[in-house]
Amino acid sequence: MYDVLIIGAGIVGTAIARRLSRYELSICLVDKANDVAMGATKANSAIVHGGYAEANAKLKGRLCYKGRIQFEQLNKELNFGFRKTGSLVITTDENDLPKLQAMVENGEKNGLTDLKILNHDEILAMEPNINPEVKYALYCEGAGVCSPYEMAIALAENAIKNGTNLYLHSEITGIEKKEDHFVAHMNGRDFESRFVINAAGLFSDKVNEMVNPSSFKIRPRSGEYLLFAPGTGKALNTVVFQMPSKMGKGILVTSTYHGNLLLGPDAIDEDGTVDRSTHIERLWDIYRSGLFTTTKIDPEMFIRSFTGIRAVASTDDFMIGATETPGFINVAGIQSPGLTSSPAIADMVTEELKAQGLVLKEDPTYDPYRAPIIQKKEKMLPYEEVAKLIDLPSCPEKLICRCEQVSEGTIVDCLHRGIPVLSVDGVKRRTRASMGYCQGEFCRPRIKAVMEREYGVPIDSRTDIQKEGASRVTREEFVAYWKANQ
Repeated sequence: MYDVLIIGAGIVGTAIARRLSRYELSICLVDKANDVAMGATKANSAIVHGGYAEANAKLKGRLCYKGRIQFEQLNKELNFGFRKTGSLVITTDENDLPKLQAMVENGEKNGLTDLKILNHDEILAMEPNINPEVKYALYCEGAGVCSPYEMAIALAENAIKNGTNLYLHSEITGIEKKEDHFVAHMNGRDFESRFVINAAGLFSDKVNEMVNPSSFKIRPRSGEYLLFAPGTGKALNTVVFQMPSKMGKGILVTSTYHGNLLLGPDAIDEDGTVDRSTHIERLWDIYRSGLFTTTKIDPEMFIRSFTGIRAVASTDDFMIGATETPGFINVAGIQSPGLTSSPAIADMVTEELKAQGLVLKEDPTYDPYRAPIIQKKEKMLPYEEVAKLIDLPSCPEKLICRCEQVSEGTIVDCLHRGIPVLSVDGVKRRTRASMGYCQGEFCRPRIKAVMEREYGVPIDSRTDIQKEGASRVTREEFVAYWKANQ
């Protein structure tokens, strides 16, 4: 029997698992997918938000800053990649100044001390490529960017290192409450646990209803993104938001942690279905909205589109805490700023478990450190060197991915860290192999060959999105649409 069963291995579930792994507890982390971070964590804006946007009256407003201030230390321990860039909320409308001032006041209620309203000249000094018509901006010094799936992978790897058991391909089909524990049924396998944490994302309302009366509903909200080639992110120095709406923080333009320019998301409430396809008309609207922020967006440098699905609760807030069933804790409705809040959510869940009687005794063998898989490249090798390394016989130094210059040794390393990586996209998320300009045309068969050699089993070379049956707008389609609509 486990002490704690965590359902859902996204950024929140993995953060909770890693937080609890510092104690002498038996912990089980389960997910129905073939890897961790396969839901909202896999496809989002990757922004470590300041903490000023969400109302202090809401839990997500109170947790955002508490999570944000933990990122630098977490990155020192786990090496997932975090860069403090600062963020701007810009406006060209003089009448928006009171709205920006209200954001400052709300941010200060949430605990922030690094907010400032900038004027036109101050903004242009910070961001020379920004819309020259800009009048004001709210600047948050401590905001930044990270890689959400790399962070979740790092959290999971460290939790496993410290004794957590991870089970993938484990979909919850039912939960029974016994006198002093739960029995969770999953694909013909049963798990017993004293406590259950429901961090099931889009399906957290359904998991809750396996044990409790219905108290909230989750509605999917889709958001599409445009991603541009490595190096394009240098157009901006900060994360730049437009004025928010009731549907979210609006279209942002930012550099990713690894230097790609990213635009998006829009926000569409779906009818309950989850479709990660992208659509040319939506992407075109996002592109045109991005031009309000900066004209330094070259459509011909577009490399891929993707869709993220946010789990929006009917309460429009995080649902975290005890339920009618003792020992069953909900962590639901975790939309933006869920990534930023995740360390604080893990702290909150830990305190709730303690309040419900779980004994938290520090484990003297706990090791908070996780070695990096990759290091951010500040300078790429010249073509001549790349060509030589590609042609090497099998060895750690041989380059498997030429665009991102990922070695065979790096790929082998990522396959042997406690999480079975049984898809080529799983290697992609861990190493960036196939994230470059050619989007895997060169390296996917080479990655597959390394995986099959290491694991001794056949590997399906299709992408995750191909397996789902979704479709994405290609570079060729987007560029053609752009040329036809200039």
